[in-house]
Amino acid sequence: MEENKHSFGIKSWAEEDRPREKLLSKGRHVLTEAELIAILIGSGNRNETAVELSKRILSGSGNNLNELGKLSVAELMKYKGIGEAKAISIIAALELGRRRKESEAIKRDKIISSRDVFETMKSKFLDLPHEEFWLLMLNRANLVIKKEIISRGGVSGTVVDNKLIFKTAIEQHACTIIICHNHPSGNLQPSDADVKITKSIKEAGKIMEIPLADHLIITDSGYYSFADEGIL
Repeated sequence: MEENKHSFGIKSWAEEDRPREKLLSKGRHVLTEAELIAILIGSGNRNETAVELSKRILSGSGNNLNELGKLSVAELMKYKGIGEAKAISIIAALELGRRRKESEAIKRDKIISSRDVFETMKSKFLDLPHEEFWLLMLNRANLVIKKEIISRGGVSGTVVDNKLIFKTAIEQHACTIIICHNHPSGNLQPSDADVKITKSIKEAGKIMEIPLADHLIITDSGYYSFADEGIL
């Protein structure tokens, strides 16, 4: 008797029925949700292909991925052909999708003024007993690409490496940078070292064609902007 393809895994199917090959040849967007789940589980049971089993699982959740994502490992294992490993794979994939959606929903901060920088960064420095130096990287629309700590020091200061600043900015494809550091003492006035560092980074930015837009000194009570004060 000729074997029915239903008793085999994906590898034994006709090429046009294989979701993995379909993804490679036509792209992920053409696959149905059942085909995507079939790739995760790899095989069905004696009576169903992986796609058919996936369709049945989806149907049991009203063909709604959000509802499917609420199922536990035990609930998924009630479907014949779904063991613990397959159930975990489905749950992990749906959880990644949920987290991706959350990440995409995060709105990037837009920097138009020194106040915007302060509001974006003040939580990083609140109640810190030591000094930290942070880099904000902006795109052409002045949206924050990334915030990254450059150095951490003692109560009286921190060491800043221009090479690290611009290496980081280049890796993030930043068009503009802003630097920030805190004064644990609460004194908002820049030190001679602060002014020297600012000038050094500004000159390096000209060479690298990644301009320094501002340098903020931040304390728990407020901030000092080099740009606003005309020092930059």
